[in-house]
Amino acid sequence: MAESPHSEREQAPLRIFVVGAGLGGLAAAASLRRQGHRVEIFESSLMNREIGAAITVQANAMRVLEYLGYDERNLKGVDFFGTVRFSGSGGEGQTNLFLIPRNSMGRAGWLCHRTDLHDELKRLAVGEDGAGPLAKLNLGQEVASCDPVAGTLTLKNGEVHQADLIIGADGIHSVIRTSVLGHVQKALPSGISTFRCLFDSAKLEGLADLEWFTGGISGAKVVTSPEQRFRMLFLFPCRGGTLINVVAHHVDDRDPDQHEWNTKASVEEVLDEFKSFHPQYLKFLELADPPILRWQLRALPILATWINGRTALLGDAAHATLPTLGQGAGMALEDAAAIGCLIPLGTRREDIPVRLEAYQHLRKSRGEFVNQESLEQATEPSKRGKYARCKYSCD
Repeated sequence: MAESPHSEREQAPLRIFVVGAGLGGLAAAASLRRQGHRVEIFESSLMNREIGAAITVQANAMRVLEYLGYDERNLKGVDFFGTVRFSGSGGEGQTNLFLIPRNSMGRAGWLCHRTDLHDELKRLAVGEDGAGPLAKLNLGQEVASCDPVAGTLTLKNGEVHQADLIIGADGIHSVIRTSVLGHVQKALPSGISTFRCLFDSAKLEGLADLEWFTGGISGAKVVTSPEQRFRMLFLFPCRGGTLINVVAHHVDDRDPDQHEWNTKASVEEVLDEFKSFHPQYLKFLELADPPILRWQLRALPILATWINGRTALLGDAAHATLPTLGQGAGMALEDAAAIGCLIPLGTRREDIPVRLEAYQHLRKSRGEFVNQESLEQATEPSKRGKYARCKYSCD
């Protein structure tokens, strides 16, 4: 049968720009690459520093990684089957197993270093063995603005680039968000900050009274303050069990506008904030390797729209929130998968706006739900532990 004279045009790949090479941006590039499109990523940094600490990859995020064709060996992950919750004053823990089907390998989730996940998503986006044409990664290319309707990016150096579709995956400080909305919308202080650090798991060798951490299910240990004032430790191994990740959330009475979003802190500052906790938990703070970083936790308010013309927001640029449900990366990966499914090879340039309307319809309410619930886990005492209580408990 003779091919239609329009078939070649109808299967032509789109030129797509992704702004930001974080987890969401790389996942979007990999997802769109799989569809056969020509993808370029614009990243302001040189990506020459290790990114963040550790991260939870829950079942929904794992499904996206499987769709993208990830190699689980590259994540060096530790199984994440649930959590064990303790009171800061000590005592027995309550085990909460995830009530979700495990994948074909018997896994419910991963605990891994953020850098390992980032490197794997980078491989899927720009690696030679990924599906579809290689995405092009432009480092040190800071975007100044975009014209969301025309589909043009303007760089800080004055260059202007034309695309069929622009994905704003440039994080909580998103420039593309300003262009989509037509005004600046900053993330708002939550009144909560967190200390974050890692240490070598070898430091635990020979220490007494560690059964509460080393025993039970493979997962995270959560220690909450018995007082009304919000304090919470979130502790888990990563990188094949060789590193221990320490996250210490707490109410921050400082004026957020008088301090940087992230600053270095001393072990003494951390111990002083959590001094009411049982000594067995304070050990994990004493072992911290410098630098200990203190991050203000901020969240975006609900945005009027995530889309404008042929431009869409994704990940933290659209719904940045607190890490209390461990779903920031999960929502970004879901966004990325949805964009890829909605923009298959053969999508016409003129159809982009209606396709993005479908993306917003499918994703906005879910992203906003996770945004609000994550925030209220820390700020509404009645909500704390709500989603752990939705799972069954066992001795």
